[in-house]
Amino acid sequence: MYKRVLVPLDGSPVAESILPFVEQVAGPLDAQVILLSVIESPSAGEALASAGLVSPDIWRLRELEIKQYLADVERRLGAKGIRVERRLQMGRAAEEILAAVPEAGIDLIAMTTQGRSGIARLLVGSVAEAVLKASPVPVLMLRATPVAAKSASHAR
Repeated sequence: MYKRVLVPLDGSPVAESILPFVEQVAGPLDAQVILLSVIESPSAGEALASAGLVSPDIWRLRELEIKQYLADVERRLGAKGIRVERRLQMGRAAEEILAAVPEAGIDLIAMTTQGRSGIARLLVGSVAEAVLKASPVPVLMLRATPVAAKSASHAR
């Protein structure tokens, strides 16, 4: 049975639209939910900062924002009786999600995909697709649209 569920979140309502499903899985099973946010490696940002185009403090501010965001999600889930752990990593999203599986003893990954196709998929890539292809554990994948995400956020 699932004891530890990894939920990658990027701060968007689309990513959060998986949370009602996670609640339905984690609650009855008394599974622990591990919330994971990944700050993309700042190497490109550092180049912009050194050129004077971006403040060097932007990564620290982003980290503080994400920590607060994860704490808010943890509070909401905790109010529903769900045990939650927060993680913040620096790197590439798909790689960090997959690395968290053995590190945290994950049994299930629950995440959304925006279902990009065509040129958008080629340009942006798909974190969800990379995770789905390489995950050593089951992946609960929800294709979320901004409309679905908006209705899920109102259900909080």
